[in-house]
Amino acid sequence: MPLQRRLPKFGFKNVNRKEFRGINLDTIQTLIENKSITGDITKEVLVANGIVSKNELVKIMGRGELKSAVSISADKFTKSAEELIAKAGGKAITL
Repeated sequence: MPLQRRLPKFGFKNVNRKEFRGINLDTIQTLIENKSITGDITKEVLVANGIVSKNELVKIMGRGELKSAVSISADKFTKSAEELIAKAGGKAITL
């Protein structure tokens, strides 16, 4: 059989890859302003508001501005998001 038929046609797929659902700080601030979220923000609160599903991993991204001092629990944070949360007076808790 020729070589081009023996080689795979597509690239490598990593079976151990972790897919994160990215949520920006401006989305969280909008929910706080609409009174949908009060107190600490956890994955359960985000699931209850329909932002993520219960089996997704959550990553907080740094786009936007956070005006409230809230404690956010997520699977992963970007450096800019951690800095903006700390600057607003909140806490970034990695699960």
